[in-house]
Amino acid sequence: MSAQRTRPASRRLLAVVLALTAGLALSGCSLLDVFTAGNQAVRDSDGQVVEGNDETDVFSLQVGDCLNDGEIGDTVTAVPTVPCADPHDSEIYASYILGDTDFPGIDTIVQEADAACLAGYTEFIGIDYLESRYDFSYYHPTESSWAGGDREILCLVYDPSGEPLTGTLEGAGE
Repeated sequence: MSAQRTRPASRRLLAVVLALTAGLALSGCSLLDVFTAGNQAVRDSDGQVVEGNDETDVFSLQVGDCLNDGEIGDTVTAVPTVPCADPHDSEIYASYILGDTDFPGIDTIVQEADAACLAGYTEFIGIDYLESRYDFSYYHPTESSWAGGDREILCLVYDPSGEPLTGTLEGAGE
């Protein structure tokens, strides 16, 4: 199984891209590590990461997880997770499940991911995306992961300046 990660180049470009319903895609994950217990972060009873893992399987990621994924390559099978109180690159702020039964194509998935992540952005950050200093990206299914049942889009917020984040950005208002 694999997943895609997409990161818009800039805020203005994203606005144009959304208006034109286009996007860029990178590639991502494999099903092989899903069943390996060593590829999980340690979570508390509320599901929050309390002990990170440098190789957390992407299919075990959850809303609220903080990641050190700024330097990952095109193919993603695992990402480093950390407690959100520690410096990190991004935070998962939303999850959307696509309902199509047949693979709709990467362009359609990217369009749906752009729209879904943009729609949830303002509620999470507390300010309109175009006014925010932060940006978003996402992981989404590829054709091969779709064939294995993957339908999830994970929306990530990050600081495009590359500055590490500390704590959650929920309600940050900037």
